[in-house]
Amino acid sequence: MGPLILNKPVIAITGSCGKTTTKEMIASILQTRWTIIKTLKTRNQPRHTKKIAEKVGPHHQAVVLEFGMGRKNAGKKHCRYIQPNMVVITNIGTAHYGKLGNSIALTARHKSALIKQMKPDGILFINNDDINSRLLHTGAFSGEIVTVGIKKQADYRADKVYYLDKGMGFQATLNGKWESFFIPSFGWCNVMNALFAIAVTHRLGFTLAEIRSGLSSYAVPHHRINLHHLPDGVLLIDDTYNANPEAVKAAVDVLVDLGKGKKKIAVIGSMLELGNYSPKGHMDIGRYMVKQKIDLICAFGLKAESICKGVAGARDCSCRHFINRHELHDWLAANIGPSVAILVKGSNRMKMKETVEYLILHYTNQSI
Repeated sequence: MGPLILNKPVIAITGSCGKTTTKEMIASILQTRWTIIKTLKTRNQPRHTKKIAEKVGPHHQAVVLEFGMGRKNAGKKHCRYIQPNMVVITNIGTAHYGKLGNSIALTARHKSALIKQMKPDGILFINNDDINSRLLHTGAFSGEIVTVGIKKQADYRADKVYYLDKGMGFQATLNGKWESFFIPSFGWCNVMNALFAIAVTHRLGFTLAEIRSGLSSYAVPHHRINLHHLPDGVLLIDDTYNANPEAVKAAVDVLVDLGKGKKKIAVIGSMLELGNYSPKGHMDIGRYMVKQKIDLICAFGLKAESICKGVAGARDCSCRHFINRHELHDWLAANIGPSVAILVKGSNRMKMKETVEYLILHYTNQSI
């Protein structure tokens, strides 16, 4: 039995980071007018796609799917159940690097399987700013390729990106005009995710008002650049759902922008599934945080020790390495103080959300 092939939009989102946020943004816009079915939370494995395919009914006007492709042949397995006719590839990075052949080129090849499996005359959306996305195998694709970008020219391009109290403002090209948009989440990375949502829904005929409404009201996924304003002038940034070098750099950029005037602290757990790239990937993160003038780094986990190697010798940035979570928490409580901005991030299995919970309790208890 072949895949479910529908005469309605079937949108699949994959990429090394930004999948869930992009999926939620697209879904939020579509729901301003349509009844849809979508991947729930981060249930993005082929078995979850199978369940969605079984539940699609005639009343659904679109299907929005998140495809996790951190394993070989995952694209083919997803498309065994339902064939996308619109595909978004957010970026190609080092997430699951070790399980996809320890090579960016091989990672791009595995992601390209989705291009081969989608509807041949469908629409493919790619990131023009991401140099690795140029490695995607698009030569044999006979459908339409639509690009998004901020730094590079693209079919849908953002400019004048700025931070607001509750999210990001930016302008984007739509119908040949620059239009203003707002998203209730932070970071240039999320503006890029919003561009994909704008591009997809505009191609489906949604109006400017509908796109603005859907973007401004989308539900920000938990543990993805969620802000906690705590007593004593403490800003806590919870980005603990997962981590790879590209995602950590994006989160550090948010820390820099939102932490102006405060001491900036990054608590980074090990990035897992990086394979042979793990030592270099962690060291590069350390160097990047030095470049971004992060004041203090706490590296947690065995692999995270290489972060401190990347910081070694820096004048204005120090790094401490921890293996024991209780020791990390005790040290944070004794040393970080008031008027700080703290980013907490790490791979899911590092359970860095426990550190977020600890810091919230610590600071709220202090205020009693």
